[in-house]
Amino acid sequence: MHSVDLKALLTALGADPFDHERVALFQDPASGLKAIVALHSTALGPALGGTRFHAYDSDEKALADVLKLSRGMSYKNAMAGLDFGGGKGVIIGDPEQIKSEELLMSYGRFVESLGGRYVTACDVGTDTADMDTIARTCRWTATRSLESGGGGDPSVFTALSVLQGMRAAVLHRWGTPSLQDRTVGVAGVGKVGRLLVEHLFDEGARVAVTDVREEPVRRLAEEFPQVVVADDTEALIQLKDMDIYAPCALGGALNEAAVAVLTAEVVCGAANNQLAHPDVERQLADRGILYLPDYVVNAGGVIQAAGDLRAATPQQSMTKVERIFDTTLAVLERAMAEDILPGAAADRIAEQRIITAADARTATGGPRPR
Repeated sequence: MHSVDLKALLTALGADPFDHERVALFQDPASGLKAIVALHSTALGPALGGTRFHAYDSDEKALADVLKLSRGMSYKNAMAGLDFGGGKGVIIGDPEQIKSEELLMSYGRFVESLGGRYVTACDVGTDTADMDTIARTCRWTATRSLESGGGGDPSVFTALSVLQGMRAAVLHRWGTPSLQDRTVGVAGVGKVGRLLVEHLFDEGARVAVTDVREEPVRRLAEEFPQVVVADDTEALIQLKDMDIYAPCALGGALNEAAVAVLTAEVVCGAANNQLAHPDVERQLADRGILYLPDYVVNAGGVIQAAGDLRAATPQQSMTKVERIFDTTLAVLERAMAEDILPGAAADRIAEQRIITAADARTATGGPRPR
């Protein structure tokens, strides 16, 4: 990996009351592994967050992504009431081309070398089978397969948590938590988006979808003939009479151009870092569109991962997922009470929990984590 300007990247990410504690780079020419792990905060416990396997256009973009994602995990874990800090890993490259047992085991050794400060899990481009392989060389691995004693695919819990957030948003906006006859546009029907669509139909919603890949859309349309298929995201966000827009692919989908034509009154989806930059939330609000902070509503997967590590039962983890309904309402109520955006309200709640944990550790004589 060639030299990059870390300070410039951190500045570009915007104001942050916490510094990243550590950023580790690793290369293994023998397996083709090039990876980055970013630890944002361990105030609440070991940094927990998935490993994304993606063909980034450049090392700088990979580093910017892992820094932003790891920060988001600190806030997500704090908001979900988990005793874990925030971290993230990225493996640079096309998983369809370079993923191998040797590469994943090399990555496992890399994570193991961090001494338990980072616990990895599934993310975009990785699955439970990959975590099983990584676990062969790394103790600090969550979301392994059911066959290996793990909790299985976290997508199930993530989709359910987004549904809970969506129901809270609908209650806040229209006075009822029912999604019956609401029109929801889902951009991205991978593992999480596909499950979310199924739940939405169970709730009586009307659903429109799009994805950059044709195959998952085709399979979904075969299973649910009533689904509306949009040609692309641009067409979906301009869908007539759409109530809710659910970004469920990669981040940065909400920018000035999208906000200007978005027809939905609520944005609530599974993707991380949906806003191209923080000012986009204000632009949404100026158009009367309610934005649900992504890290509040998409925490189901990390709740399951934390449950794996704490030997929680599936029902115990599910109970925490169901609480996202109340957590979302609390964020929206605080935003109204303090006349601030929901994103700022969520940040304040999460930051206070992190700061309290750091102060408590200092008071007992331990080092004060950031």
